[in-house]
Amino acid sequence: MNADTAPTTAAEPRDADGRPPVRTATAADAEAITRMRSEHVLSAPFTEDWLRRCTDELAPRLTPGGDARAVVIDAPDGTMAACALGLIHPVLPAPAYPRGRAARVQLVATQPEFRRRGYARAVVSALLDHLADVEEVTLFELHTSPEAAPLYRELGFSGNPALMRMTRHHHLAGAVPGAQPESTWVPPQQYADALPRAAAYVCLYVTDEDDRPLQLHSVYSPGHPWHMIGGAMDLGERPWDAVVRECREETGMTAAGLPRLLATVYGQPRAQRPYSTLQLIFDGGRLTAERIRGITLNPREHDEARVLPLAEWEALMPTRDFTRLCAVEEARRTGVAAYVDTWGNA
Repeated sequence: MNADTAPTTAAEPRDADGRPPVRTATAADAEAITRMRSEHVLSAPFTEDWLRRCTDELAPRLTPGGDARAVVIDAPDGTMAACALGLIHPVLPAPAYPRGRAARVQLVATQPEFRRRGYARAVVSALLDHLADVEEVTLFELHTSPEAAPLYRELGFSGNPALMRMTRHHHLAGAVPGAQPESTWVPPQQYADALPRAAAYVCLYVTDEDDRPLQLHSVYSPGHPWHMIGGAMDLGERPWDAVVRECREETGMTAAGLPRLLATVYGQPRAQRPYSTLQLIFDGGRLTAERIRGITLNPREHDEARVLPLAEWEALMPTRDFTRLCAVEEARRTGVAAYVDTWGNA
């Protein structure tokens, strides 16, 4: 779903109050909505045959007895400038959605020449108002892109762009404007599903007796060819337990001693990885030459363990990886834990 992402200079229709003039779609708008979906939402446009099939499917669903509701903005030439489509479906009732009615925002699209005019916000807001106040929908879901997610968060949605949710109660007669519903409780699984997604990782920083960092060479990650011992935490696994497991799996060694945290490293979501990352990096101490020679690698993950002076690692890894390595070494040297919140953003 786009969210008015490119500026244009097209004429800008407005109503008497200066707002984009939205209207409720009818069955006659089915073809235009289908074409908007084909041209601006799908990765590959429909063929004419599929356009006809989807139009024939959508038209009766946009009637009062159907399960589809849409809001559109007309362009001055009579074509469709923007639209938002929602599909209503039943769910088992719960205190947060006592009517047992939910809706998925199926598509939001704006013609390129009308973007950056607030049209996406206007059609989505009007659609949500209609679904909540007229159709008595209380649970809303949608899928969007990371770029458009801020708009939907402003409208009340939460969660990862892959699944954003909102619970909204329509205003009852006599209710005080702006008052909160009596119950905002949601089932634990629904609450968990709506939380922002993040992957948790642990690393173990080890050096030789001359404080030269040890790194493992990956056989599966060309973007991060050299890295510390470590990996993703399993569900419910404590961080230090994950360190012990990863160290054993990757090197055959047993991490010993008390946990000492050297750094916390945060990475923002990216297009190729639509979730945040959080790394906890622990001190694994200094290894003797004999222990380093005794490392047994898992060939499915790594094919070499190498020790080099810190400065020599710079030429062998991306800048952000070397910056992280330097921060970890500085934390060990000074005894002050490092905090890095720009790793993985490039």
